[in-house]
Amino acid sequence: MQTAAESWGTGRAVSRIPRAPGGGTHRAGQGAFGNMCRGGHMFSPTKTWRRWHRKVGVNQKRYAVASALAASAVPALVMARGHRIDAVPEIPLVVSDAAESVAKTSKATALLTALGAGADVARARDARNVRRGKGKMRNRRYVSRRGPLVVYGGDPAAARAFRNIPGVDTASVDRLNLLQLAPGGHLGRFIVWTKSAFAKLDTIFGAGPDAPASSVKAGYKLPRSQMANLDVARLINSDEVQTVVNPPKAPSRRAPLKKNPLRNLGALLKVNPHAKAARRAELLKSAKGKVAKPKAARVSTKAHGKAHLAKMVSVHDYEGADYEVFSSWLGTTQ
Repeated sequence: MQTAAESWGTGRAVSRIPRAPGGGTHRAGQGAFGNMCRGGHMFSPTKTWRRWHRKVGVNQKRYAVASALAASAVPALVMARGHRIDAVPEIPLVVSDAAESVAKTSKATALLTALGAGADVARARDARNVRRGKGKMRNRRYVSRRGPLVVYGGDPAAARAFRNIPGVDTASVDRLNLLQLAPGGHLGRFIVWTKSAFAKLDTIFGAGPDAPASSVKAGYKLPRSQMANLDVARLINSDEVQTVVNPPKAPSRRAPLKKNPLRNLGALLKVNPHAKAARRAELLKSAKGKVAKPKAARVSTKAHGKAHLAKMVSVHDYEGADYEVFSSWLGTTQ
């Protein structure tokens, strides 16, 4: 907000933030420009020269695309990503090139339903929700799930029938996009291939690490798998491995908790077995000292106390022959 705000300086018992000039309005005297002020700028605003992009090696990007394509052929990974492929006959799903000749969206929807992908299309269509946050005010109001990805190998016009279906994306096999193969960084996108597109993969990426290199990407070969057999449980339990591994170790016994003999009787008896007899003798001795006195003894004590009290009273009330002499000596008489 543009204003000719200036600070009032010191001596007015207010902060030195710039304040809007003028009078007769609520705006006059209000703070301006600061990040703590209404209508002011933000603290440490983001700069346009921030390093927005990161350079990634070409071989690493190709590795990522190849990994995403391999994951799309594993039904477990495809289902884990959330796609509904229960009615799909096989994964990867390859259809004839006649699918590229479909020109109407209604026919494309009927084709996907016939292939068993209708449930996944419906999932993406019904998951359209309003975006949270301020993005809804910045031309990205809605968010939705990702449905099938249709990969074609011929004319791009073949994708026009599929591109208007919510959640369905299209891509050329010559220009595969990693953001479409693994949206959100999650592998296992459900892909519908045309026959020509699927056959073209060997030409683009090569048939394998031992096969000739790619004819499109100069000198590129697919990365060799680190394991020829992925069944790890079978490898571990095989006779070849079990004959050379060490036998299972017996469970180690934990060290017992050390107890203080001065506080714990059990630990004291282990150290000094005689402590039990000594403790018993001590208890018996203390019990003898607490034996109640006979009733006769208590009565005699009580009588003795009464006699002593009577004697003290008699001494206090003495008025014999020497009483007057004693009183005159104290000066209590006139």
